[in-house]
Amino acid sequence: MTPGAPGINEKVLQYDTFINEVLKRDLEKVLEQRDAVYEKIAQYLQLKNTIKSIQETGSKELKTDVDLGCNFFVQAHVPDASKIYVAVGFGFFVEFTHAEALKFIEKKTNQLTEYTEILTKDAAKIKANIRMVLEGLRELQGLKDLPEARREVF
Repeated sequence: MTPGAPGINEKVLQYDTFINEVLKRDLEKVLEQRDAVYEKIAQYLQLKNTIKSIQETGSKELKTDVDLGCNFFVQAHVPDASKIYVAVGFGFFVEFTHAEALKFIEKKTNQLTEYTEILTKDAAKIKANIRMVLEGLRELQGLKDLPEARREVF
């Protein structure tokens, strides 16, 4: 950078601020949303495995540990586990048979997977914008191209 170019220094500072305060924050939010959706998918898949294990045993009764919060567990006895309540969103629970619950879980996980793909694409766009602004900064400052580090795929 040349000391006689205060306009360029201001532009560099503005772009740097834009990257750090806008783009990186947006990227963090998108990645946090995606991680939360992955967590929901994991919970539904865990429920699916639990339902299948209940079906395999063929028992109507169920003994389990229930988390009351803060990792405080109590033992619970369910006399009839042929129907279960599933959280469907917005604080609502629906009573399902095992077959209905498995259908719902399949549809819900597919929907959530599609949403994670959208969030992944959004994150890629934000990363591309960050890269583009960094390239603009490099050009403004008159820096030479850095050799791209190639990674072996195979």
